[in-house]
Amino acid sequence: MYSIFRTLTSAGSRYVVYPAIALLLLLTGFSQVFAQHRQSTQWSADGYSFYTLEKGDIIKTDSRTGAKTLVLGQDKLVLPGQAQPVAVRRFTLSADRSKILIMSNTRRVWRYDTKGDYFLYDLASASLKQIGKGLPGSSLMFAKLSPDDSKVAYVSQHNVYCEDLASGKITRLTSDGTDRVINGTFDWAYEEEFGCRDGFRWSPDGKNIAYWQIDATHIRNYLMLNTTDSLYSFAVPVEYPKAGEDPSSCRIGIVSAEGGQTRWMKVPGDPVQHYIPRMEWTPDSKELIIQQLNRLQNESKVMLCDAKAGTARTIYSEKDAAWIDIKSRWNEDDPSGWEWLNGGKEFIWVSEKDGWRHIYRVSRTGKESLITKGNYDMMSISLIDEKGGLIYFMASPDNATQSYLYSVKLAGGKASRVTPQAESGTHDYEISPSGKVAFHSYSNTMKLVQGEILSLPDYKVLQQGQSHTMPLPPGTPPVEFFKVKTGDGVELDGWMAKPANFDPAKKYPVLFYVYGEPASQTVTDRFGQGRNRLYNDLAQDGYIYISVENRGAPAPKGREWRKSIYKNIGILNIRDQAMAAKEILKWPFVDSSRVAVWGWSGGGSSTLNLMFQYPEIYKTGIAVAAVGSQLSYDNIYQERYMGNPREDNAPFIKGSPITHAKDLRGNLLYIHGTGDDNVHYQNAELLINELVKYNKQFQLMAYPNRTHSISEGEGTSEHLSTLFTNYLKLHCPPGGR
Repeated sequence: MYSIFRTLTSAGSRYVVYPAIALLLLLTGFSQVFAQHRQSTQWSADGYSFYTLEKGDIIKTDSRTGAKTLVLGQDKLVLPGQAQPVAVRRFTLSADRSKILIMSNTRRVWRYDTKGDYFLYDLASASLKQIGKGLPGSSLMFAKLSPDDSKVAYVSQHNVYCEDLASGKITRLTSDGTDRVINGTFDWAYEEEFGCRDGFRWSPDGKNIAYWQIDATHIRNYLMLNTTDSLYSFAVPVEYPKAGEDPSSCRIGIVSAEGGQTRWMKVPGDPVQHYIPRMEWTPDSKELIIQQLNRLQNESKVMLCDAKAGTARTIYSEKDAAWIDIKSRWNEDDPSGWEWLNGGKEFIWVSEKDGWRHIYRVSRTGKESLITKGNYDMMSISLIDEKGGLIYFMASPDNATQSYLYSVKLAGGKASRVTPQAESGTHDYEISPSGKVAFHSYSNTMKLVQGEILSLPDYKVLQQGQSHTMPLPPGTPPVEFFKVKTGDGVELDGWMAKPANFDPAKKYPVLFYVYGEPASQTVTDRFGQGRNRLYNDLAQDGYIYISVENRGAPAPKGREWRKSIYKNIGILNIRDQAMAAKEILKWPFVDSSRVAVWGWSGGGSSTLNLMFQYPEIYKTGIAVAAVGSQLSYDNIYQERYMGNPREDNAPFIKGSPITHAKDLRGNLLYIHGTGDDNVHYQNAELLINELVKYNKQFQLMAYPNRTHSISEGEGTSEHLSTLFTNYLKLHCPPGGR
C-alpha cells in the first residue's frame, strides 16, 4: 500500500492518495520547525527541550521560553580536504548528548531515503569522522550507536557491520548478504505492507545484535520496461511476490558485537508460510520477544526466544475470523519498539478481540487485563507515561471523522478527553518521553493550527502555533458533513463541497471522490477537505464535490465495520458507494444525468468497479493507477484482506475490475505510470485487453517511467491536472441548470 501523502512528507499504504491533504501541503506547506519535529525530534533528559535541524545547524530549544541554543553549526562539519560542510539530512544524539550521529548524501530505497553516508561529531573533542569509511558511498543504512555509545552498527549491501569508535575497527558481522539474502533490513513487500525497514536491534547491554534475515531467493522479479532513458530499452527488475505466490522466508539471528557465529532462533512454523513483523529485546538482554503471523495474517503469536539457546515459547496468541492488524497500522506505519511496563514483567498490547480496538496490558505469562474500556476505538497511542501512571491515546468516540487526545490510567478505567471541547476537528500530538511537553497541530475544514507547544497534563499553551484559515473564493460555501442511509440500511459518513453561488433551485453535476479500501479514510474533518489538487476550480466552475466513506475503511467505528470487507474488496465497498450515490441523486439540486467519479490507486480500482458494475449511476470516470486484477498485487496486502487465491480465488475474480469491464457504458479516462513499482502497469494492459475485447471505447494516458505518484518529469503535474480538468469538463459539463 502506498500514498502520495507519504511521497510528499516522507511520513506512511496499499496504494492510497489523499488529494485534500496533498493540496494543503502544496498550498500552504507545513511550518519548517514542526516538519523537523515530525522527522527527527531529539529530547533533552528533562523532557522540556528539543533538538531540531534549522538551516543546516542543530539547535536546542527550550519549550517553556522558546530560547534557542546552537549545539552544532554547519561550519563545524567540514572534513579535512573538503570545501563544503557535510549536509545534515537527519541526526541522532547519543544518550549522554555528547555525540551526534549524522546522516547525509541520502538515497531512496523504495519509498524512503534510508541509505546514505554517516558521520559522527564528538562535541567534547570538536571532531568529525566518517563512519563506515572504505565501504561504498551512500551505502550505509540505519546506523545506531550502542547503548554505551562506544560502537556504532549499520547495514551496508545487505550485511550488518559494527564499528568501534575508539579504534575505528570495522567488523563485518554477517557475510552472506546478496541482492536476495537480506540481513538487517527488508525486501519490498515487508517494507511496503508491514512498515519494516530497520532490521536490527542492539541488546540493552550492548553486547549483541539481533537481526532479521530475509531470503528472497525464490521471489520472482516483475520486470518494468524503461524505454526512454537510453536508445535501447532495458528491464528494471523489482522483486515482487504477487498474491498466491510464496512470500520470502524470514528468520531471526543473534550475533556478538565483536563478531562470530550467528545463533538462529528456533521459531516454530514454516519460515516461508509465516511472517515476523516485530522483534525486540527484553530489557534484561536475555531474550527476544517477537510477533509471528501466519500467512493469512489471522493468527498472531507472541513468543519469547532465549538469546543463548535460541528456544522459543509462545506466551500470548490471538485469532480473528478476518485479519489481525500489527502495530504499524496504529503507529504511523512504524512497527518498531515494544511497550514494556513494570521493569519488563508486562507489556502493552492492542487488540480488537472484543469488537473494538482496545489497549491491554499483558504479563510475560500471557495474563491480560483491559485498560481502555467502552464501545469506542483507540486510534493510536501517543505516550505511555508509566511514571505518571497514564496512557495518552487518540480516539473519537462520537465522530468517526475526527480525532482527539484522551488519557486513561494504566490500571484501566474510564478514559478522559484531554483535548479541549472547543477545539473541534482532527488533532495530532507528539509528546515528549517525559510526558511534560507536546507538539500539537489540529485542523478542521476551515482552520489549521500548526506547531503549537503544550505542557501536560495541564494542557497549558507554552508557544502559540501558526494559524491558517481556508481562503474561500467569494460565494463559495464551506464544506458540509452529512450522513446518508442506503437502501441496505447502512449509514455512511460523507462530506460535500457545494459550488460557488449555490442555487438550490438548480441542478448541478456531481463528482464523487472515492478510495474505498482498508488502507485509508477519505471522510475526515481536516483542513483542505473538499478541494481537488487536479482541478482547483471545481466549486467556481459549478460542480458539487462529494466523498462517502464505505464499510471497510479504517474509521473508528469498531471491528465489524472495518472487517466486513474481508473477502469483499471490489464487492461490498462498491455496493456501499453506489447505494449511497443512489440516495444522493434523489437530492433536488443534484443532476442525475451528470455524475462522475474518480480515484487513485485503490480509489482507481473503486472507480473502475463503480463504472462497470453500476453504469446506470456513474456516467463518467477518471481512474488513476488502479489495480485491474487483484491477483496482480502483492501477497501480503491482498491475502490479508482477501485470503489466499491458491485456496479460493473466487473473491479475487469477483472483486477485480477486469471481470466487469465488459459492462462499461459511460466515459472512461484511464491513467497510469509505466514505471509504477507498486501497482504495475501490467494492470493497465490487462484492463485494456478486456475493454478492447468487448469493443468498449475509452481514453488512455500512459506516463512513461512515472511511478505510482505520477509526479516525476518536467511538466508532469501540470499535464495531469490539465488532462483531468479538460476530460471532466467535456464529459460532465459544469454549472447549474
